[in-house]
Amino acid sequence: MPLKIAILGAGALGCAIGYALTQGGHETWLVTRSAPHVDAMRRDGLLVDSAEGSRHIKVRATTDAADVGPVDLVVVLVKSFHTDAAMRSALGLIGSDTVVLSLQNGLGHEDVLADIVGRERVLAGKTYVGGVLRAPGHIQAGVAGKLTFIGELDGRLTPRAKAIAEAFNASGLATTVSSNIMGTMWDKLLINVATGALTGITSLTYGPLYEEPLLKATSLSAVAEAIAVAKAAGVELSITEPEDAWNLAAAGLGPAFKTSMLQSLEKGSVTEIDYINGSVVRWGERVGIPTPVNATLVACIKGIERAMTDQQKEEART
Repeated sequence: MPLKIAILGAGALGCAIGYALTQGGHETWLVTRSAPHVDAMRRDGLLVDSAEGSRHIKVRATTDAADVGPVDLVVVLVKSFHTDAAMRSALGLIGSDTVVLSLQNGLGHEDVLADIVGRERVLAGKTYVGGVLRAPGHIQAGVAGKLTFIGELDGRLTPRAKAIAEAFNASGLATTVSSNIMGTMWDKLLINVATGALTGITSLTYGPLYEEPLLKATSLSAVAEAIAVAKAAGVELSITEPEDAWNLAAAGLGPAFKTSMLQSLEKGSVTEIDYINGSVVRWGERVGIPTPVNATLVACIKGIERAMTDQQKEEART
């Protein structure tokens, strides 16, 4: 049965998932704050570059969730630090049976969303679908063969989770319902912890990063803290050795690769550090596990962000 779906945060990744769901026959709305992006999509459709070539896809796009009305499913893909404000501004999407699914990077969004819409509505997930925004209304999408995992926060295999997975799979989004979605999310978090903050602090791409033994040692210490925290929290991990997270972070990526944290800083944007290394620190406080390495990495990134924003303010005054 076709679903009515809203993608809250229709940037590159949101549009990649949204176009697949649109092609799958679902009434899919792309909701984004970017007026030029919406204008381009309304005028010309969404231009999608993929392994199959380039084509324009007719999509539904808006800057105002009030245009959409209640939906069956909200897929949240805004930047971590926008989660609270974005969801509160989009409460018109929530009907009596609406499910809210976070596919964002990091950990902790499910708690933010639960505080707003109720924990009973929230599903968590991780996706390896890729997207690059080439221009307003124009993305490069990597959907084929890219896995997505979703699940209930309590691990139950519910009909609603299975129905969402079926809709995704029928739209070409390879999706599995996990009975251990928190473990899946922690596994991905360990990979982000391994390299994200270090590249943001040093401005290094993967080539020089992986040549520096001191940085590897710091990475392994940060991941070891995160593994200890997860185990103390009762999370079942598939990554059990810090070295595995360090190696997986670089798997299939070239020496010029830049993490999303480094890309954010290079663009003059704040990062998602609070939901990556910061989530390790918060969980560590909950379960009584010290996390000094992750706390230091968070502090360094926060310092870089402060210097960056101070400089932006100074430039705006002159």
